[in-house]
Amino acid sequence: MIDPASVAFDVDGVIADTMTLFLDIARDEFDVSGIRYEDMTCYALEECLDIDPAVIRAILVRILAGSYSAPLKPMAGAAEVLTRLIRYRNPLLFVTARTGPGPMREWFRKLLPVHPGAFRVIATGTFEAKTDVLQKHGIRYFVEDRLETCFKIKAAGIEPVVYSQPWNREHHPFMEVQNWSELELLIDF
Repeated sequence: MIDPASVAFDVDGVIADTMTLFLDIARDEFDVSGIRYEDMTCYALEECLDIDPAVIRAILVRILAGSYSAPLKPMAGAAEVLTRLIRYRNPLLFVTARTGPGPMREWFRKLLPVHPGAFRVIATGTFEAKTDVLQKHGIRYFVEDRLETCFKIKAAGIEPVVYSQPWNREHHPFMEVQNWSELELLIDF
């Protein structure tokens, strides 16, 4: 069971359905069709999608800057579980490899019906820097979708929980959840 006071979360691919937004932008703004979520079998999208790498970069820049018209939706059930968790860990910690929290702070303010001080978004700029942030905040469990990050944090004594995605289907030794309902069952409320 996961102690609700010692858990933190990655953002993209765990809480925010960023890859569906990627597909929406690709279709609506770059006229790219025929690409499915399931086709995103690697974290470096240019290695697994038949899309011009310049278009991939342009879409990712839009996502990171928050300059898109399609909505960035949460993963189903995320808002409800996170709102419940805030009673146990305040502020609730979100750690992202983005270079800055930018539009994510406002997105979380809309997503979570709580005081903005009840959560904290820390942007590390790199996947490698997440470990130090997690250790500094006494985190024992981290929900993450990138396997390479999971191996790194496990080596530092933090228990990763893999949020299942098409890009992390390699064999691994970690706890894994398919959705927020499964994750909620692992938390010792």
